[in-house]
Amino acid sequence: MGWPVMHSRSPLMHNYWMQHHNLAGIYVPLAIPPAGLDAALRALHPLGFAGCNLTIPHKQEAMKSVDEVDAVAKAIGAISCVTVRIDGSLEGTNNDCYGFIQSIRHELPAWRADAGPAVVIGAGGGARAVCYALAREGVKEIRLVNRTFDRAKKVADDLGGPTKAVAWEQRNEIQEGAAMIVNTTSQGMVGHSPLDLKLEKLPVSALAMDIIYIPLETPFLGAARQRGNPTINGLGMLLHQARPAWRAWFGIEPEVTPEVRTIMEKSIEF
Repeated sequence: MGWPVMHSRSPLMHNYWMQHHNLAGIYVPLAIPPAGLDAALRALHPLGFAGCNLTIPHKQEAMKSVDEVDAVAKAIGAISCVTVRIDGSLEGTNNDCYGFIQSIRHELPAWRADAGPAVVIGAGGGARAVCYALAREGVKEIRLVNRTFDRAKKVADDLGGPTKAVAWEQRNEIQEGAAMIVNTTSQGMVGHSPLDLKLEKLPVSALAMDIIYIPLETPFLGAARQRGNPTINGLGMLLHQARPAWRAWFGIEPEVTPEVRTIMEKSIEF
């Protein structure tokens, strides 16, 4: 469920796994305007859904509609996945944090959370999941920057720990000494303007990540790669966050194989 959502490539991987595991089901995109979110979630059980994933702009608002929110989603303050239980009640969780960390470990097995500070750009549900995941892994300092400082401060205050809000005007300076930088905004996505960021202060050894996967290389990641930084796009996060969702829905944990990744990449390249 999202608004908009028809650009999503999620149905490709889920339906690939449906066939692979011989399940009589289908994964469909549901374009749900914000005003219809509660009714759409309540319709899941009578329509026979096992659950759904949530994307922009529903991840925070959906917390009001489900019957139970687990500890991870409460801590993050956003839901990415809903499971329909046998009695028809709805449970919300957040698998984005799992997908984010697994995507790093898949691409860079030697990655260390304690290598240095992290810079996170954005203050939406994606930023909350990323900051929560990094803090839980052991990152000691998270510099959170957003165009609207009050939103960044709200996220930092809610999460606590190593997450500190920084003014947008300092977005270039705070990269100095960072071990990684993560874009969680929609800037750089197809149809959106590029991220307004200069990388001169970013150490060349720092990991540059984007949770966007359309395109596979955003202007931000392209600039980072050209200067020698290791980069990771958002496709791995999308693939890996689906695994715990399947475990909740079907009791199956699908594999992120080279085949399913290739199918996704080919659907995105243009």
